[in-house]
Amino acid sequence: MAHTGTTRLETQLLHSGIAEFNPKTQSAPVALPSMRTSTVRFASLEALDHALADKADGERIATYGRSGMDTHAALEEVFCELEGAQRAFLAPSGLSAVTLVFMALLNAGDHVIVADCVYGPVRHLDKTVLRRMGIEVSYCRAEPGALEPQVRPNTRMLYVESPGSLLMEMLDLPALAEFARRHKLVLAADNTWGAGYVYRPLDLGVDVSAVAGTKYIGGHSDLMLGAVMANDPELVRRLNETHYAMGYSISADDAWLALRGVRTLPIRMRQHAENALRVCEFLASRPETARIYHPAWPQDPGHALWQRDCHGSNGMLSVELALDHAQARRFVNALTLYGIGYSWGGFESLVQLVEHAPLAQHSYWGGGNNAVVRLHIGLEAVEDLVADLAQALDKARA
Repeated sequence: MAHTGTTRLETQLLHSGIAEFNPKTQSAPVALPSMRTSTVRFASLEALDHALADKADGERIATYGRSGMDTHAALEEVFCELEGAQRAFLAPSGLSAVTLVFMALLNAGDHVIVADCVYGPVRHLDKTVLRRMGIEVSYCRAEPGALEPQVRPNTRMLYVESPGSLLMEMLDLPALAEFARRHKLVLAADNTWGAGYVYRPLDLGVDVSAVAGTKYIGGHSDLMLGAVMANDPELVRRLNETHYAMGYSISADDAWLALRGVRTLPIRMRQHAENALRVCEFLASRPETARIYHPAWPQDPGHALWQRDCHGSNGMLSVELALDHAQARRFVNALTLYGIGYSWGGFESLVQLVEHAPLAQHSYWGGGNNAVVRLHIGLEAVEDLVADLAQALDKARA
């Protein structure tokens, strides 16, 4: 990273992972090019020997194209800046990053406690892979009092997501870190919501952070990307070995897109967050709204934790509406500016009707027959987004 003389992340993100000056011409491109290769050449066997020795010592050395060249290294540097980490490992998607955490840090016969608010596909990973590998998984509300009875002699890891998937449940990460230390557990967290910019789990005591760079890092809904970050040398070693053994690789073009996206991350997230609060204000004024799930919203039960631990927010929120299933479907179908889709973090607004079956797996959910809708509030004019919600709610009630 260039020496900026500042610790402000907004500045660091613009000066991390940039191209070095050409020693001959003393010039450099503003944007680091996408460096594609499958083969890395060495000037001599001695140079290769030196590279292999450094790699064996755990350094980030490219000896084959799968690990990537300068573009990949630049993106890893950016993830380290965002998360306050010593090492970052890139993965083809957010779920593959989560998979790397489980496969690197658990062995057959181990037990892991998973917060019941995690990203739904983690349960599918458990059902289809972890059980077959002899790894036991328990799901529980991520609070020390609830977690204590779940600890077994073979428990090795506590895996959480904060805020939680679907309902944005804020977790007390420092308290969970103290609990994990007391029981000698690795604490791993999905930090996709915070993206390292508005939430830094490693600073709060978490051992390993996983992020889906598909979301706010890329910011334009045009790439798939995951990353895993850590500081502890032993955890870094295990992640490094498993990352190599599993053959993880991302394209140089996707790394380049992520680098391009992350330069505007602070501006985008601030605007997403501002728009989301405006939408919350509108929803709170509607008679159909039973509850808003958004930690930056002052009435959210996790607001105090958000104020203590986060540096900002984003465009993600869920809303419980006093609508039956048919009315909820009419509401979603009547929206014109919100695309119906499963991802988020791009520039566009999205909507998802949340089924009650996955909600029932979250102890944070109070139950009932009300509809729950998840919204990603994009970068459109917020007045238009509010007007679209208003007309759709009117049609749902009609």
